[in-house]
Amino acid sequence: MKEKGLYPVKVIGSNERPSRKGPAEWFTGTVWIDEILVGTEPSRLRAFRVSFEPGARTAWHTHPVGQTLHVVSGAGLVQLEGGPVEEIYPGDTVVIAPGERHWHGAMPGNTMAHIAMQETDAHGVDVVWLEPVTDEDYTAASNT
Repeated sequence: MKEKGLYPVKVIGSNERPSRKGPAEWFTGTVWIDEILVGTEPSRLRAFRVSFEPGARTAWHTHPVGQTLHVVSGAGLVQLEGGPVEEIYPGDTVVIAPGERHWHGAMPGNTMAHIAMQETDAHGVDVVWLEPVTDEDYTAASNT
């Protein structure tokens, strides 16, 4: 007889986690968030599929334990504060260090979707939202 593992398989249906619109305090433009996983103890992992309409983007933000993005469709942009704007495409993975101030979103003429993965810190915080990326800064970034 085969012994069962300690953790049984758990299937979470998509109907249990409806898409939600990204709040205006966190995003400029239309963004949809689909929860993949919000871990429960001992896991601190959080993962979301984030879909950006053309020109939509995050506000500046940081992650106390860092963030990894994996682009699944479209064309996007990512920028670390003080660094160059990087173009990102399907299959690209972006690793952002803990505390690094950054933003990411779709290019002006394209949609973009990525999987965003981050862990919470000891206080349950996975992201610190800051001010919006201005239209002027986004336009300058998307023209570089």
